[in-house]
Amino acid sequence: MADDKVEIVVLDCGFSMFGMRARIALAGKGVQYKRLEQDLTNKSPLLLQMNPIQKMIPVLIHNGKPICESLIIVEYIDQVWNHTAPLLPPDRYLRARARFWANFVDLKVYGASRRIWNSNGEEQVKGKNEFIESLSQMEEELGNKVYFGGDMFGFVDVALIPFYCWFYTYETFGNFKIEEECPKLIAWAKRCKMRESVSKSLGDEKQVYESVLAYKKSSRLA
Repeated sequence: MADDKVEIVVLDCGFSMFGMRARIALAGKGVQYKRLEQDLTNKSPLLLQMNPIQKMIPVLIHNGKPICESLIIVEYIDQVWNHTAPLLPPDRYLRARARFWANFVDLKVYGASRRIWNSNGEEQVKGKNEFIESLSQMEEELGNKVYFGGDMFGFVDVALIPFYCWFYTYETFGNFKIEEECPKLIAWAKRCKMRESVSKSLGDEKQVYESVLAYKKSSRLA
């Protein structure tokens, strides 16, 4: 698709798991789009124009109209391109449950994960323990299902799987192995990664680690 005909643009940044959500959802639907990498230390006029409140990525621009917040973006993608690969189930209760667990990922999994690589000492240990606890709760919700929604890859899977390419970073800084704590969750992640929409959207785990290490050094956090 030529650039002048692109109607769908994603403002994204590096190894952001939130940006990866949008990419996975679009790829799963077979939607072509243009991705514009953003420098959050020098935010572009387009980003500031499209998300003037938060001034953050990701932003999905569809026919010139911006949609912000990754989970809202994923749900928007599911509603607009609803002819294939549904992410949310038709049952209202199951939809509500999926939204709950996707929100849980943002509130609990992400919140704890940041403290693993972005802090030291007792704060880091606390973050690691809370991270393991939150993943264990996700694993319990997964149970013996193929995906969180059952046999079909769905909303909660899209919400959580981008964290998988960050697991090496968490393990390296936190000195632990997620598979020892949550083996079913790792098996689920490997199943997800077999999907082309996921594999081509996730960052490389070693590159994620190097990027975080560089950030910590530049911020004098190391």
